Amino acid sequence: MRRPLLGTCTSPGQDGRCFPHHRLTHRLHAAMNLVRMQLAAGDHAIDARVARTDEQRALGLMHRVELGPNEGMLFMCDEAAVQNFWMKDTPVALSIAFLEEDGTILHLDDLEPFSLESCSSEHAVRYILEVPHGWFAEHGIRKGDRITGPVFAVTA
Repeated sequence: MRRPLLGTCTSPGQDGRCFPHHRLTHRLHAAMNLVRMQLAAGDHAIDARVARTDEQRALGLMHRVELGPNEGMLFMCDEAAVQNFWMKDTPVALSIAFLEEDGTILHLDDLEPFSLESCSSEHAVRYILEVPHGWFAEHGIRKGDRITGPVFAVTA
């Protein structure tokens, strides 16, 4: 069985060139084999990659140059804590939601590419969802709305 070339760039930069750090990131993302999970915000589907380990959460969406219109990443932390995110080495603009155990949105923010400014959950959370920049606003999703999916506790 032939293995694919790990040096192949599947998402080159805007000028079509693939830089060495892109190839490295592709290898890291491929090696992690992130689970995909279907989430929803109201009637709007989100195809989320799930970052569960420390290594997966640390890499997150770093070095990704594109993200599909309904794609995202769900960060699942081991314990609830105040979470801080930044955009170091992340060339694609993102929107972020910090979520309660049941998927209720506690805080939303927009993140700029490569920014070292930290964005905080303000409250202890285990779940964080990143999607393309402006996705929540474009779909009318606000603080207090709920993200649904198999990981979120259902409350009566």
